[in-house]
Amino acid sequence: MAGCRGSLCCCCRWCCCCGERETRTPEELTILGETQEEEDEILPRKDYEKGRRYEAVKWMMVFAIGVCTGLVGLFVDFFVRLFTQLKFGVVQTSVEECSQKGCLALSLLELLGFNLTFVFLASILVLIEPVAAGSGIPEIKCYLNGVKVPGIVRLRTLLCKVFGVLFSVAGGLFVGKEGPMIHSGAVVGAGLPQFQSISLRKIQFNFPYFRSDRDKRDFVSAGAAAGVAAAFGAPIGGTLFSLEEGSSFWNQGLTWKVLFCSMSATFTLNFFRSGIQFGSWGSFQLPGLLNFGEFKCSDSDKKCHLWTAMDLGFFVVMGVIGGLLGATFNCLNKRLAKYRMRNVHPKPKLVRVLESLLVSVVSTVVVFMASMVLGECRQMSASGQIGNDSSQLQVTSEDVNSSTKTFFCPNETYNDMATLFFNPQESAILQLFHQDSTFSPVTLALFFALYFLLACWTYGISVPSGLFVPSLLCGAAFGRLVANVLKSYIGLGHIYSGTFALIGAAAFLGGVVRMTISLTVILIESTNEITYGLPIMITLMVAKWTGDFFNKGIYDIHVGLRGVPLLEWETEAEMDKLRASDIMEPNLTYVYPHTRIQSLVSILRTTVHHAFPVVTENRGNEKEFMKGNQLISNNIKFKKSSILTRAGEQRRRSQSMKSYPSSELRNVCDEHLPSEEPAEKEDLLQQMLERRYTPYPNLYPDQSPSEDWTMEERFRPLTFHGLILRSQLVTLLVRGVCYSESQSSASQPRLSYAEMAEDYPRYPDIHDLDLTLLNPRMIVDVTPYMNPAPFTVSPNTHVSQVFNLFRTMGLRHLPVVNAVGEIVGIITRHNLTYEFLQARLRQHYQTI
Repeated sequence: MAGCRGSLCCCCRWCCCCGERETRTPEELTILGETQEEEDEILPRKDYEKGRRYEAVKWMMVFAIGVCTGLVGLFVDFFVRLFTQLKFGVVQTSVEECSQKGCLALSLLELLGFNLTFVFLASILVLIEPVAAGSGIPEIKCYLNGVKVPGIVRLRTLLCKVFGVLFSVAGGLFVGKEGPMIHSGAVVGAGLPQFQSISLRKIQFNFPYFRSDRDKRDFVSAGAAAGVAAAFGAPIGGTLFSLEEGSSFWNQGLTWKVLFCSMSATFTLNFFRSGIQFGSWGSFQLPGLLNFGEFKCSDSDKKCHLWTAMDLGFFVVMGVIGGLLGATFNCLNKRLAKYRMRNVHPKPKLVRVLESLLVSVVSTVVVFMASMVLGECRQMSASGQIGNDSSQLQVTSEDVNSSTKTFFCPNETYNDMATLFFNPQESAILQLFHQDSTFSPVTLALFFALYFLLACWTYGISVPSGLFVPSLLCGAAFGRLVANVLKSYIGLGHIYSGTFALIGAAAFLGGVVRMTISLTVILIESTNEITYGLPIMITLMVAKWTGDFFNKGIYDIHVGLRGVPLLEWETEAEMDKLRASDIMEPNLTYVYPHTRIQSLVSILRTTVHHAFPVVTENRGNEKEFMKGNQLISNNIKFKKSSILTRAGEQRRRSQSMKSYPSSELRNVCDEHLPSEEPAEKEDLLQQMLERRYTPYPNLYPDQSPSEDWTMEERFRPLTFHGLILRSQLVTLLVRGVCYSESQSSASQPRLSYAEMAEDYPRYPDIHDLDLTLLNPRMIVDVTPYMNPAPFTVSPNTHVSQVFNLFRTMGLRHLPVVNAVGEIVGIITRHNLTYEFLQARLRQHYQTI
């Protein structure tokens, strides 16, 4: 070919040519493996600048998400403290007065009045937006796994969640605000970069960035991590939580952005809380909504150690017990959830409000009666309130008059049960972590049993509720009980009670939620004590392994109860006995490259699929169909050009490897050689098809798939060209992108990417559109908008390979294409769920 460049007429192995190379047609250049050189082949500089600007805007967005999430946490914390201070201030004064006058029933009614009012408001907010109920972590986990839960990241959901959780926590329910903070951060991450909301339709900004599901999912991951960071003051733990429990699809560039977002949320909350509560702006004394305080031994106790090597054995045993307790908690809560689904949810919504009020009444009465009847009056210590780290506890519990309660007890004594029940949950956790010789074993055992049962009953009612703080408080009581038993009855004087309370909290929480890496880091960051890393890690692993023998984690259980097709991290080794052909859906609904509007409307209105394969039929009598039918002619020409393009690519690869293709595409190329060119210009594609297929029923591309098709019609050979989304088809119909049969397809209007994504993320529904103005006989050319190179697999691919590709690439549809480019089936999320794979594996064993 080098000689051809210097002369006007030359001969080479493949062709004889006289004149300039530019006289060759694009088809000839494709067959020869050559391409035309274009002057604008180099990407313009402005595109590079656009990429940098896009990345810069993304960093600004994650910073804004972190700041907004921190402000949401500040808002929740401020009003929870305000309402709690108001309630406890009134009730404490009433109890002290009525203890002498004998009117404790009035004090109970006052407490019931406060709690019922707050819980009623929280339940009403959940009626407005049902998705706001619970912690929101199962729903966010589903969203990040690739399943869109309706309404889960809407602005109305955020408002109902934020106001609902502050009312439910202030209402005395055994719930926490940390889980809803994760959901709130995820909603902020989903909505803020869009600059629009369905709840505020009139507010629109022309913001052209981040108009894809991938960008939105990345921002939701950052928002969820920021929620964890704001709740616990643990930015690294938040990042790991988003990686471990949240996102299914992760990339290295996202890690740094998520960590930056978490840091922004932590320091925003820390800055404002420190300034508001202490007046020292910029001191950063309160990193999160929940702070465990500083663990340290008393300076006067020289024998005290936070933990020793001998304590590791006790920690392992506590991990086993924590796993058993967590499995019991999950089992009971699952049965309650099933009961609610059968007997409460089908009834009018008012029944859900009544259930929440019933739980509030029972919880309030139990707290009041347990404090009055079961509490022990214990002598006030010399220090007044606290043995270890009193300043830290006083700082955290300044919203109440005192960290210890003297309810129903004479002077100079205090009620240990009331001290736990009549304080905010965060203050009660700090008392269990840091007070010394305060709670009797009987009080701790009764407190644990009551809190365990009431927290299990409460999680799942129609109020926003978290599970972290109740689990930590329950576990801390368990750990403190173990420490008391070891010190009082076994004589192990070196034990530090705060360490055992922390390990007990980790064991119970790990047994309930079954998290390992992220929970370890969260607890370490919350304690600010790196020496606790090994005990916490061992305890969490043991608790998870023990609990996994019996059931799943609480969030996975609730995901399963909702019937969400959640994909695990990997499949079982036994599933590799299956192939892609065993699990695919062979009954396809597809569109043609050129399809009539009436066919597209029929397909969209009779199916719920989110994507459709773009195919052409392999007919044995294509020449007859082409005569007088512009639609079929366009489809066959598109198929021919597609096959020739693939043939050219195969030719270039074979030439670079100094070999020839060993497929039938080689025959297509070889038959274009001048030396072998037949006298008549025959359709070479037709020759290839005639050697492989026989004719089949004459079904035109303007006919919609019918339920009356025969098996031969359903499973005839279809050449696969790409995938097109439902949203894209609807957009093309709405904007009238089509051409008439008397025109060329080049006359069809072309839409830019920005125009196609203008309605994101809420595309119009085909059932709500008025398409009467469109001519049903018009034709739509979908080829400029389809994805011509989606991920595909062979029918013989192992299920484990299919699963890993589907999950790691964040796919929603995976076509199954055979060796000659024909689509034989499609794999969706449903085909990879555990239940579906188990069913197909049973069928596989039955056929062996």
